[in-house]
Amino acid sequence: MENLNILSLGLAVGSAWAFLVLTIGMTSIFGWGTVIVEVLSSLYIGYTPSLLGAVIGAVWAFTDGFVGGVIIAWVYNKLGK
Repeated sequence: MENLNILSLGLAVGSAWAFLVLTIGMTSIFGWGTVIVEVLSSLYIGYTPSLLGAVIGAVWAFTDGFVGGVIIAWVYNKLGK
């Protein structure tokens, strides 16, 4: 079994989650996905349906996704041995 690259998976998951959160934040400016933004704003401080809020949410999401991806890769590598 081949090991996962921990940094690469962290960057991939973080980037994907940040893009999704940014997209939802931008669409919520026009009224779409506002409930999702409200729910995520309870986790991501500063995430609001605005341009600045969407960017703040994306930064939080990248950090969250990066840490989650690193943990997943680390656990996968440990269990694969």
